[in-house]
Amino acid sequence: AVRVTVLPSLRCLFDDPVQIRVEGLQPRQPVTLRASLVDESGELFQSHSRYLAGGSGELDLSRSPALGGSYSGVEPMGLLWSLQSKAPYKRLAKKNVLTPFCVDLEVYEGHGDLSRLLGKCTNERWFLGEGVKRISVREGRLKATLFLPP
Repeated sequence: AVRVTVLPSLRCLFDDPVQIRVEGLQPRQPVTLRASLVDESGELFQSHSRYLAGGSGELDLSRSPALGGSYSGVEPMGLLWSLQSKAPYKRLAKKNVLTPFCVDLEVYEGHGDLSRLLGKCTNERWFLGEGVKRISVREGRLKATLFLPP
């Protein structure tokens, strides 16, 4: 079975670097990896890149070069930084920091049409760390939010 993994954990802070790996492929198998998320306004953001599995049937985006797609070359976080909307001028925005962006990571067979899904996982990318207190501040014309670490 093909497994897509995110290390060190499927749940992390939004700006934490992660290692994306795929295991269980055939040696030198051509695959396409795709990332997608829907933002709070309902806009779909996606990225993709084509790869060849290593001799042991494994992909590690920190070592395996992308052969094209949304980016090329060795880009460990390429699937995340290259997310784009198909609609022009749309920006990925976050208003509610109490909920994560859930990024679906999928691996498909081949470099052509994406009809045969081999494996997937979801990476939760949070904006508020464990134990951080969020306090609204209102003083005169000042409106702010204070984030206090544990």
